[in-house]
Amino acid sequence: MSKKNRRTFSTEFKQEAANLVIEQGYSIAAASQAVGVSDSVLRRWVKQLRGEKAGITPQGKAMTPEHHRIQELEKRIKQLEQEKSILKKATALLMSDGARCLR
Repeated sequence: MSKKNRRTFSTEFKQEAANLVIEQGYSIAAASQAVGVSDSVLRRWVKQLRGEKAGITPQGKAMTPEHHRIQELEKRIKQLEQEKSILKKATALLMSDGARCLR
């Protein structure tokens, strides 16, 4: 049984391929053949890029620099919220220990 290699594409390549359809008017079939990917893959990239241009932040890896930055900032916010929660719990624990020592 042979393992099938999965191809990976850079976000720049995906964006350029999707722009063939969105901005240059190529059909999905013609553009997918030109760049060497399947129709369904290109259709997904076009849908994602149109969504990003409409302001929708994707679940997966963003294609546009703006949405990539948004994803980085959302990740950082989540990390900071977790750290804040840990600090709150540690402070409460220390405060309760301090009250026991005073008794």
